[in-house]
Amino acid sequence: MRLPFLAPNPSKTPLFHLILLSHSLRSNSINLPRRFSTRRSSLPRMAIPPKLVSSSSSSFPTTARGSSEEGLANKLWIKFRRESIFAMYTPFVVCLAAGNLKIETFRHCISQDFHFLKAFAHAYKLAEECADDDDAKLAITKLRKGVLEELKMHNSFVLVWGIDPSKEETINSATVRYTDFLLATASGKVEGVEGPGKLATPFERTKVAAYTLGAMTPCMRLYAFLAKELQAIVDSEDGSHPYKKWIDNYSSEGIEASALQTEDLLDNLSIPLTSEELDIIEKLYHQAMKLEIEFFNVQPLSQPTVVPLTKEHNPVEDRLVIFSDFDLTCTIFDSSAILAEIAIVTAPKSDQAQPENQIARMSSDELRKAWVLLSGQYTEEYEQCIESILPPEKVEFNYEVLCKALEQLSDFERKANARVVESGVLKGLNLEDIKRAGERLILQDGCTSFFQKIVKNENLNANIHVVSYCWCADLIRSAFSSGGLDVLNIHANEFSFEVSISTGEIIKKVESPRDKVQAFNNILKNYSTDRKNLTVYIGDSVGDLLCMLQADIGIVIGSSLSLRRVGNQFGVSFLPLFPGLVKKQKEYIKESSSTWKGQSGILYTVSSWAEIHAFILGW
Repeated sequence: MRLPFLAPNPSKTPLFHLILLSHSLRSNSINLPRRFSTRRSSLPRMAIPPKLVSSSSSSFPTTARGSSEEGLANKLWIKFRRESIFAMYTPFVVCLAAGNLKIETFRHCISQDFHFLKAFAHAYKLAEECADDDDAKLAITKLRKGVLEELKMHNSFVLVWGIDPSKEETINSATVRYTDFLLATASGKVEGVEGPGKLATPFERTKVAAYTLGAMTPCMRLYAFLAKELQAIVDSEDGSHPYKKWIDNYSSEGIEASALQTEDLLDNLSIPLTSEELDIIEKLYHQAMKLEIEFFNVQPLSQPTVVPLTKEHNPVEDRLVIFSDFDLTCTIFDSSAILAEIAIVTAPKSDQAQPENQIARMSSDELRKAWVLLSGQYTEEYEQCIESILPPEKVEFNYEVLCKALEQLSDFERKANARVVESGVLKGLNLEDIKRAGERLILQDGCTSFFQKIVKNENLNANIHVVSYCWCADLIRSAFSSGGLDVLNIHANEFSFEVSISTGEIIKKVESPRDKVQAFNNILKNYSTDRKNLTVYIGDSVGDLLCMLQADIGIVIGSSLSLRRVGNQFGVSFLPLFPGLVKKQKEYIKESSSTWKGQSGILYTVSSWAEIHAFILGW
């Protein structure tokens, strides 16, 4: 059960959103209110304490230089941070971070630097020729000189790693694609743009300089970012990491300064550009990010890796079973907030007569007051329940002990749902209104694309199950059907309908942590035993805790304070996913096994679906 918070003072309720929703229902197009997606850390809400979308469980930054920066380079870095995550989760980077990357693979990678550096130096020269501003020319000249100095040092650097600089290694396909792309851009060979030789004015030539920086900047920022993330892992070790010097070099103040200078230059060159020209830079930036991911992915690896999870997956012998919660795991809004809004805006006014042949409904004013009372009562009693199940001191992890403790929460959730049914607040909702609301429900960025990629891969032998407290499974079905995901298995409660109007009753199937873990186990029992199951459960709240711990891999998305509090007191460890995978990679090589085991007491935390996608499926 999850009750929406409705402000006791009507003047503080965003009635404008309710008016929009009411108008949309009448016009068969629902615009869902956004107020339940903001201020999650401070507003009480449905059936659970507040939860956050932003997460302290991951180190991935949302900005390159701080949230106050508004330059183009920073905006593009934020927009394409998904690609930075996919770069980090490549097998090459994970093995590099773990320190057990085969030396032959590392040597091949750094031997490609020579080709990159030559291309960068040439691109800077072409950009310098195109720039008409003295300051811009000077900045580009400094950056080019830095690259030329690095080229001089390259031979001595590669000798440290046992590479003979006189024997130039073959340039690989990904390096060719990136350097060709970069030099073509610097030569003005951009879609819809004439080459510099045909450009009549200095301003037109300056545009090519801006485009060139748009293709170079993401490489600089990405390497600085990855090195900083790897350094955080390396610095926690005993100093024996074989690639520490390389990581230290790329995480140095000099590299960061060069990245900032490149970004500042891009910002300055882009100031006079039109929106269409800025769109071109955005496309170039994105293309460069994708080429960097491709570069990491084509590095020759002759060792087992823990990423992507499906790499070692054998569809003939194995079955991948993905479980996911719905509310605030897949969604931005809580589903019962949407149901409450629909109920209120479609309810009759207090002075409005109701048709005799329809289910009697509360007025909109009565509904609002009822929701406020239910929400307030739930919030207060939930907090009391959580307090009552917490041991006075932290205990060692024991799954059975935790199951017993959460029995109290299960009983509480059932009583809370019974109060909702008894109140009559769910009477009279139209099924079509619910379905239209589901179709417009905003899902977490990357959730739909992750599920779509699994569903479309017929050779993967993977199944997806959504297990939810949601009162109305039709809302979930509609939310996913709009993304072409009608094949997902939905396990949730159902509304009871007379024709297409809700009676106010809930057909109760999944109400509590106990019900969720029972559904989890029943689903697995129904599979044939001819294949081995590898289970992943993705959730965000205390209600998902037992399932996440029961699964082979439990993933926490977001940052629920109550989940952390309960988990910590019962000995559950919350480990950010990337460092967790690095740790697993070390164990994988030592044990020649990638076994994931349920009930280990370890949950992996992420801040976005991009991390989940990158881990399980790769790029």
